[in-house]
Amino acid sequence: MKNVKTLSKAGLALMLAVSMAGCSSWDNMSRRQKSTVGGAAAGGLAGAVITNGGVLGTVGGAALGGIIGDQVGK
Repeated sequence: MKNVKTLSKAGLALMLAVSMAGCSSWDNMSRRQKSTVGGAAAGGLAGAVITNGGVLGTVGGAALGGIIGDQVGK
């Protein structure tokens, strides 16, 4: 079971690294878009930590964080 948790954490780290690499066009993004991306990343990380790497917690946290980031970036 410990190996599964380690793989989940490694997968999450890889997913975050790939998603941040996708932000190579960061300079072309508006402030609101940057806030949405940052909120989604923070929310996904928080959701993963709270649910111990649960998929629903991670996705839900990312979605909620993206919504909050979008509203903050207005």
